[in-house]
Amino acid sequence: MQIKNAVALITGGANGIGECCAKALVRAGARVAICDIVQEQIDRVVREIRDAGGEAVGIQGNVVKEADQARFIAETLKAFGKLNIVIPSAGIIRDGTVVTTERDSGKVVRKMSLEHWQQVIDVNLTGTFLTVRDSIEAMVNGGWEGIICLMSSINKEGQVGQLNYSATKAAVALMPKILVGEFMIRKIRNIRVVGIAPGYVNTAILKGMNQEALAAILKDVHMNRLVEPEEIAACIMHCIENDAINATTIEVTGGLTYARSRAK
Repeated sequence: MQIKNAVALITGGANGIGECCAKALVRAGARVAICDIVQEQIDRVVREIRDAGGEAVGIQGNVVKEADQARFIAETLKAFGKLNIVIPSAGIIRDGTVVTTERDSGKVVRKMSLEHWQQVIDVNLTGTFLTVRDSIEAMVNGGWEGIICLMSSINKEGQVGQLNYSATKAAVALMPKILVGEFMIRKIRNIRVVGIAPGYVNTAILKGMNQEALAAILKDVHMNRLVEPEEIAACIMHCIENDAINATTIEVTGGLTYARSRAK
């Protein structure tokens, strides 16, 4: 599949990995729709892309709302006439253990709130589902060659303190195989689905993390540093251009093995 002249829709496209992917695709000749929730950030990314000579439109909305997701698709098609690449990159974290106990008594003093559970499920899982569902509809009805690049995480393996987040990323990691299986049944041949599971990436979320905890994590990363957003974008670009990559989730972690912690 060729990136040049393709049209991409990216949720969470106004920051982090989504923004990096948008700019990489534009440099390769694609046109992009930047879909996000904060208008100021959308305007900045669209302006930067246009200033660099690329083509982009910005669409403000919330991935958890069906009407907004439908508008993401409609406005992308209105601007560019087709849809080829979809990257559902919108995501949030609300970390915390399911219960917190008092040191002396051992009694539970705090629980993960239903709000923090539901917010993560809504954005990371339901939001991804809606983006995928509506994009598939557009691609099938339009007959366009396409790929959906889902954003999972290495934390799909099960990260303590992230029951909500890890649950969503484990679910997303399963989607490529399930969706492509359904495509086979329905004789849909024009769309591929690939998942990307990044390790610890140098984004704003990690920059705000406790740095001692981050240093401990990096002891288990073979390349001894965070993955750069550009490295995630490069993997996605390769997946787009290699038609044989399909119905699978690829880990991009810099060699996260937990070897040192296991050796203790």
